[in-house]
This record gives sequence, C-alpha cells and structure tokens, in this order.
Amino acid sequence: MKYVVVLPDGVADVPIAALGNKTPLEAAKHPNMDWIAANGVTGWAHTIPQGFPPGSDVGCMSVFGYDPKKYYTGRAPLEAAAQGIALGDGDVAFRCNTVTITDGVMTDYSAGHIESADSHELIKTVNERLGSKHGVRFYPGVSYRHLMVIHGAEYGKTQCVPAHDLSDKPVMPPKGMGAEKLGQILCEAAGILKDHPVNQRRIAAGKRPANQLWFWGQGTVAKFPLFQKEYGLKGACISAVDIVRGLGTLVGFDIIKVPGITGYFDTNYKGKAEYALKALENHDFVLVHVEPTDEAGHMGDAQKKIQAIEDTDRLVVGTLLEGLKKRGEPYAIMIVCDHPTSTALKTHIAEPVPFAMYPTKSTHERVTTYNETAVNAATTRIQDGYRLMSVFLSQGKP
Repeated sequence: MKYVVVLPDGVADVPIAALGNKTPLEAAKHPNMDWIAANGVTGWAHTIPQGFPPGSDVGCMSVFGYDPKKYYTGRAPLEAAAQGIALGDGDVAFRCNTVTITDGVMTDYSAGHIESADSHELIKTVNERLGSKHGVRFYPGVSYRHLMVIHGAEYGKTQCVPAHDLSDKPVMPPKGMGAEKLGQILCEAAGILKDHPVNQRRIAAGKRPANQLWFWGQGTVAKFPLFQKEYGLKGACISAVDIVRGLGTLVGFDIIKVPGITGYFDTNYKGKAEYALKALENHDFVLVHVEPTDEAGHMGDAQKKIQAIEDTDRLVVGTLLEGLKKRGEPYAIMIVCDHPTSTALKTHIAEPVPFAMYPTKSTHERVTTYNETAVNAATTRIQDGYRLMSVFLSQGKP
C-alpha cells in the first residue's frame, strides 16, 4: 500500500465578495480533487488547537500527525532543521523576513518576493556587520525567508508579530523580554539595508527594496519521535519551503529535491508529482507540499489563488492520480491544507480545514466536490487535527 498526501498550503478560505461570495476553492475548477471527494470521504479537521497561532508551523505539524500541544516550540526551529542548523541549549531561533516598510507601514512582508540571490547578499552583509557585534548569526534561506539565532532564554518570550499579519498596517516592533536588543539590531539593520547596492539596483529596476528585517516565530530546539516508529511507514517529503522540509527532517523523512521548485507561482508543479511517484518506488508514504496557494492569499489576490488551485489540481493531483492508477497496486491519497488563508484579510485564520481522502472503507457521504461548502455536508469532524493522519493511514488496512 502506498500513501500520498497533497498539502496545498492555506487553500481553504472564506467567501469573497468579488467572487460572488464564493471561496477560491468554490470558484476554481479542480476535477481531480473533486474525484477524490466524490469517490472517497470528506470532512473537517481542526489543525490549529485552541490558543495556538494559525500558522504553517502548527498546521503542518498536525497534518504530519504530531500533536502541537506536545511538540510545538516555535516556527523558526523547524526552519533551522531544514538548513542543518544545530541549536544548542539556550539558543533561540527567529524567523527573519526581508521586508519593505514605508512610513512605518508594512508595505510588503516579502519585499516583492525578493529573489534569493538578492536577499542572500543582503543577509550576508548584515551578518558580517552585526553578527559578532551583537552575538547573533544570520542564516540565508529561500527568497525572503531567513533565520537569526541568538543565545538567551529571555528571547523565547519576546512578543513578535508575523510580518504577513501586518500587511498594509502600521508595524508593531518586538515587545517584552529581549525587545530592546532586538529593536536595536533591527534599527541598525535598516541603516545597512537602506543604501545597500542590492536595494539601489532593485529600486532602479522598479522593484521593492528590502529595506528592513523582521523577526518573528521564535523558538528553541524541537524534537519529535520518528514517523516510521510512530506510524510504521518509510516517508519522504517534497516542498520548496524550509518550514515543511525542516519538519520532515525532524520526523525522519527523506527530503526529495526537485529542480525548479520555488514556493511561488512559477514553481515546477508537475515535477513535484513526478518526483513523488518515483519516490514511491522505495518509500511507503510521500507528502507533497504546494506553497503558491498561501502566497496568493497573503497577496490578497483571489484570481492568483484560483490559478494556483487549478495548477495544483491539474499538474500535481492529476499527475499523481494518473501515475498511481498505472502502478497497479493499492494506494491512498488525501488532499488537506494546514490552515485557511483569508484572501480578504491577507493572513491565516484558525478555522478547521476541509479534507478529502481516497480510498475508503467508509460509507460515502454524497459529497461530490472538494470545497468548503460541499464538505459541510460531511459528518466527519476530527477535533484533534493530528489524528487525521491515523484516520488516513487506516484506509489502507484490511
């Protein structure tokens, strides 16, 4: 039996007036997701436990089958694992965005989805000039997503707001324990970035400058029991973003590298599916994460989200279904997201998410399409979202 989970990040949403009060999932055409819903079982899962921030760190942890109430220490430690950064006792890792701030307003949480080459040059300069001075270290990531590591338990208690929660809003600098030093680092970084040659080139080219850093998502080292020990399956993971690769690394998944995956709308959708099918030759389980659906929501662009949904359905889900059927052996596939991303609000919300899985031994519930309204007709609701994995894997057992 082979198992595949497709995780279109933040694909669930709320009705949007410009779409005739439909969600992007309702407005998009996704026949392959619909086939899974019509031939399998659908329902809702609460991937974000009450009191937890509605982010990919918590939501993906639930989808992977791990209870955030037991294992969650913060977002940045998961991304650190993806980069092979070993956190010591007392180390605190922060997510560090390169952002665009204009007159005290968060104009862009991603600095125009800055290219990795540009942002790496910026982070390198900041690290050289501020790292040893303040006893910190900056690590470049993908596009606008980087890390900063500092020593001191007090920084784990600093109050920080995710950059994407402040889109088009006045910025809210760190508060509480450790905030003074973090604020000083941010202030000095802004002076370094303001006239940096990279930003001068970006402005000349009509691009948004990465004129500030933004710290959030901090946490200490994270530890998990291995997936193979917990669920008895050898797993693999495909994703363009560090948080998912890091979580996969920590639970013992093999991380499958796919050429051309970017975490943006130009990603190699079909390549993800093709490499996932190949990975099934020596793995029992593969999780395929797709980021653009979430990025479109943060941009507030419903049409881009619809396009990302349709591309995911055609190139990822469609390719997977075709390949799985050709293999001639039993398989199960599930579509689920980590959290809803409200396109209207440009940020995550903590509502339950719809799932669809095939095959199933359960009675079909007359749901014929995969979207929020259709799944309302389903009776299955998993209150502890991390239990969804066990429910899914039970589909392959006699």
